[in-house]
Amino acid sequence: MSTEKLATVRKLLAKAERAATAEEAEIYTAKAVELMARHGIDSALLDAAEPGRDEIGGLRVAMSDPYSAGKARLLGWTAAALGCRWVLHGTWAGKVAAVTVFGHASDRERIEVLYTSLQLQATSQLVRIRPPWPGESVAAYRRSWLEGFAQQVHRRLLAAEQRAATHAATHDATAAPPGTGGVALVLADRRERVDREFATAFPRLGTARRRVLSGSGWAAGAEAGEAADLGRGGGLGRGRRRAVGA
Repeated sequence: MSTEKLATVRKLLAKAERAATAEEAEIYTAKAVELMARHGIDSALLDAAEPGRDEIGGLRVAMSDPYSAGKARLLGWTAAALGCRWVLHGTWAGKVAAVTVFGHASDRERIEVLYTSLQLQATSQLVRIRPPWPGESVAAYRRSWLEGFAQQVHRRLLAAEQRAATHAATHDATAAPPGTGGVALVLADRRERVDREFATAFPRLGTARRRVLSGSGWAAGAEAGEAADLGRGGGLGRGRRRAVGA
């Protein structure tokens, strides 16, 4: 993302943080999200016009406890919504050592900016929340809360990306470079190139087991994910050195 656009996103989020009401904060947050989504479309169209300018590669991010698995999924689902693939490293006993985000450079940058903010938001809330029912494990409640938060963020980001793509396809007939077949085909080709290079870079990935959570915090986490600001901006731990991807 250009320095100018990134500065605009940060200003919008700063206004959201200082807003007097939740409704006012959401207006600024929505503007930041839409700006990030439009930047993603612009980068895809520029890459189609100048192939190779937006290189495909990986960004490895170390995870830390507590709740490293939940943080890993927050990063992974953010990556998936923004057109990237992701790989878990060092999964063992419900923990994750690191995540590799794999995709175009401009998308990796967007993901890094978003995840930095989302992790801070989630962590600041996790330390305060407690289960409403006596006797429920605080750790289990927080794990399910973080799962709900990540899933709702993923849903909102997917919706913003789709709106940006639809707007570009329907309001600007010349948005896509000549000979590319239009915005939808440019984006589909972009995803296919990421998938091909991902398969080459990670040819022998395992399959992650479905995560089963016992806590009752999912709904509260989803509510927090619905209100989250979307647009701001190591070494492996002990355990199996196995990678799983999505």
